[in-house]
Amino acid sequence: MENILSQTYWDNRYQENNIGWDIGHVSPPLKNCIDQISNKNAAILIPGAGNAYEADYLLSAGFTHITIIDIAPSVVTKLKEKYRDNPAIKIILGDFFKQEMKFDIILEQTFFCAIDTSLRKKYVEKMHAILNEKGILMGVLFNRSFEGGPPFGGNTEEYNALFSTHFEIKKMEPCLCSIAPRLGHEVMIEFIKK
Repeated sequence: MENILSQTYWDNRYQENNIGWDIGHVSPPLKNCIDQISNKNAAILIPGAGNAYEADYLLSAGFTHITIIDIAPSVVTKLKEKYRDNPAIKIILGDFFKQEMKFDIILEQTFFCAIDTSLRKKYVEKMHAILNEKGILMGVLFNRSFEGGPPFGGNTEEYNALFSTHFEIKKMEPCLCSIAPRLGHEVMIEFIKK
């Protein structure tokens, strides 16, 4: 099997329109997360952003400091064209694990479940490293298992053990506004950097 973390793997998925996770708009849980952010100037990162519907919603809500990162050149090229005249948004083609910029808030939506489970500890450490003091990791994680992957599943017990060393678990609760296929299988998270 081709390396599921490779740039080629993800770029092929976009080129073939094999993007079953893409619902065509910002997910209701992410919209709810964004609606809780009062500081419109907060530095916000969307890792593994894909078509970046969350960025569209952030922009429509008046946010001014948005960074998108994705590893797939074809989707990044489309986003750079789409947002070429918008100074509120920065688009990066690259590996999330190599980023060094700092952020106030990181939005999690189908990125954690896309990386190999062997990288989960590294994910937590990187999130901690690139968040500013008292920075927040917020969004949605799956609360279910999958055959194979990606996506790779998980559960609240695993997340508690994984994140609690670097984050205060402010919220991890069942998501009540998921889209129908995900209803009952997602948890809303809000983790504050220790």
